[in-house]
Order: sequence, then C-alpha cells, then structure tokens
Amino acid sequence: MHLKVLLPYGVFVERADVSRIVAETHAGSYGFLPRRRDCIAVLIPGILMFETGAGGPSFLAVDGGVLIKTGPQVRVSVRRAVGGAGLEQLHALVAKEFLELDERERDARLTMARLESGFLHNFAALQYE
Repeated sequence: MHLKVLLPYGVFVERADVSRIVAETHAGSYGFLPRRRDCIAVLIPGILMFETGAGGPSFLAVDGGVLIKTGPQVRVSVRRAVGGAGLEQLHALVAKEFLELDERERDARLTMARLESGFLHNFAALQYE
C-alpha cells in the first residue's frame, strides 16, 4: 500500500511499501491490509501504526482526522501528528508538543474573550450615550 499522512500545511509521511496499518476510530482499532475493501474511517486522537516490508512497525500520534483507502492508496488527513522511534519516545514527544500547543490555544482563547468583553462593554456604553 502507499500511505500518505497529510497535515493542513503539508505532507507529514509518505511511504510506498506499507504492508499493514492500524488506526483508532470511535468504534475501536481497525487494521487495514492491501486487499481490504475501499473505505473511509474517522480517526480519533490516538496512535496510528504502520508496518513496512523493510522495517518493523512505525508509530505516529495523531490528533483526529480522516483515513481514506482507495485501492492501494491510503490517505490520512489529520490536524496534528508527531512521529517517534518507539512508543516511549512518542509519549514524550506528544506530551511536549500537544501540551505546549494546548497552552497556546488556551492563551489565544483568553485573549479573544478579553477582546470580546471589551467590545461588548464599549458597545453598551455607546448605546447609553
């Protein structure tokens, strides 16, 4: 199979010699082999595992997305992804990357809330003048 993992800003992984893929969905983990029927799966945040003919399994942490299998082509589109050599290393990378991003998103939401409340306060003041 030919696996391509896409992020909003580019290609994260592209491998042509994938023998199997395991992805996590709302209904549980699903395995994809080369002769599996074409399908679409909604992925939840979790681990995406793929195995190549030359090497052992590779693991990616993904933050939700969509997997589309059409013939030998498998496309995975996710918001965020982190790759690591082993599961322990992947766990450390996820903790660093995703938690750091969550803090930045929290700061951005707080800033937007302040801007909105300031706008509403100024708008209310204009109505009473």
